Amino acid sequence: MKKLLGLFLIMMLFVSGTVFTTSKPDAMHTMEGTWELQSFYNYDGENIIDTVPLAEGYRQVKMYYNGKVMWSRTTSSDTKDADGNDVIGRFGYGSYRITENELIETIEYGDKGMMRDLEALRLFTFELVLTDSTYSQISFDEEGNRTFSENYLRID
Repeated sequence: MKKLLGLFLIMMLFVSGTVFTTSKPDAMHTMEGTWELQSFYNYDGENIIDTVPLAEGYRQVKMYYNGKVMWSRTTSSDTKDADGNDVIGRFGYGSYRITENELIETIEYGDKGMMRDLEALRLFTFELVLTDSTYSQISFDEEGNRTFSENYLRID
């Protein structure tokens, strides 16, 4: 019995030592949460050449949870859609996934204007620059040059 107890204690020491000395892999960054648009950047293909603040009355919020994305925005009162109607806000819903440096959104549903736009394009791929409290989704042209970004701040 003493040998069995001694063997058990030695095994526990080895297991405990392994737990404390084994390095854990870096956690994958996460988009989970609620984000508010802060500004836009224009690029010259690689570098930021201009920062564009939000227009008065414009607010955009995106929410990422369990592989789903939803966004909503308000606009100034003088915004019109293609038919000349006042547009007070827009929204969209879909799924998303991220890689180390990409954000891929597939929009499935949205407001009337969004649904019209979705006839041509539903899949959006952006370069992703993500920290714990900010992220930028950077658009690029057919040749892979940066063109424009939306810059967000985590608000949850």
